[in-house]
Amino acid sequence: MRSTPLGRTGIAVSQVTLGAAPLGNLFHAVSDEDAAATVEAAWDRGIRSFDTAPHYGLGLSERRLGAALRDRPRNRYTISTKVGRLLRPRPGAHGTDLDNGFAVPATHRRVWDFTARGVRAGIEESLTRLGLDHVDIVYLHDPDDHERDAFDLAYPELERMRAEGTVGAIGAGMNQTVMLTRFVRETDVDVVLLAGRYSLLDQSGLATLLPEAARRGVSVLVGGVFNSGLLADPGPGATFDYAPAPARLLERALALKTVCEAFDVPLRAAALQFPFSHPAVAGILLGARSPDEVADAAAMFTRPVPPALWAALRSAGLLPGDVPLPADPHHRGAPPTPASAPHTRASDPNTPPRRRP
Repeated sequence: MRSTPLGRTGIAVSQVTLGAAPLGNLFHAVSDEDAAATVEAAWDRGIRSFDTAPHYGLGLSERRLGAALRDRPRNRYTISTKVGRLLRPRPGAHGTDLDNGFAVPATHRRVWDFTARGVRAGIEESLTRLGLDHVDIVYLHDPDDHERDAFDLAYPELERMRAEGTVGAIGAGMNQTVMLTRFVRETDVDVVLLAGRYSLLDQSGLATLLPEAARRGVSVLVGGVFNSGLLADPGPGATFDYAPAPARLLERALALKTVCEAFDVPLRAAALQFPFSHPAVAGILLGARSPDEVADAAAMFTRPVPPALWAALRSAGLLPGDVPLPADPHHRGAPPTPASAPHTRASDPNTPPRRRP
């Protein structure tokens, strides 16, 4: 599996990043053995990028991912985590964390904190859970309701920590495009993680974010390529953005599936490969909870998709005319780095953070 550098950094990600939210018992429990086997299966198929967060299972995802990678050469893989939620103990707490989507005991509570102190504390606590002395990528996690603190307090601290070498690349991860576009335009982020907004069903990322990222040399990782399930298996009960899929979207997903089947291509394969249609996209992030799910993802990612299928989707009105069509994702080069957007770096931890012009 090819790797692509993020922005103008030396940090590279494989075309598929394993998302470890399921390893934090997302919706359903996963055993320690299955979690380790899932990471092993990803490694065996060439995946060298792994993503986690304190939010996922109240730290369980970070602990499991760190344990599964502990015996791997540290320079052979890239690991990302996120800041914005601190975990604080809940003495005497009962019940589970299923209200937040995770089948784990509710031993901790999440505290939103996008201050500089909160960012530094969050990274230090994540390093402890992961068993590492540094992480390669750190994202500001879902700062939707904390925009001012995210830009004025959290982001500058990430830039300082990047200058210190505690983190390698910095960015933000969200399921909306407006704030991510602001990060691309106004800060020196290396990468943004866009969830669910550049898929076969939703190309809203194409309006401003992806062109702006390409122009400024910022890499984009695309998550939610199945839109939480609808593009994996469209049918009654399928979900879109973790809620029951509206009838119009279910109808559209079924139409996409019909065209794909006419070319003997599973819809999952087309959904996985579609984001590579844009040169700003460095890779996709895909969650898995078992070796079988990893094996299926790898098979779908490498499944040949004829150019005629993409043309047929466009002819059927299922892809807009302005959406670029994918080239073979297994032969893509890195996205171009525009000369008009030089990459700056702080050489001194005390250097004030810079904003892009």
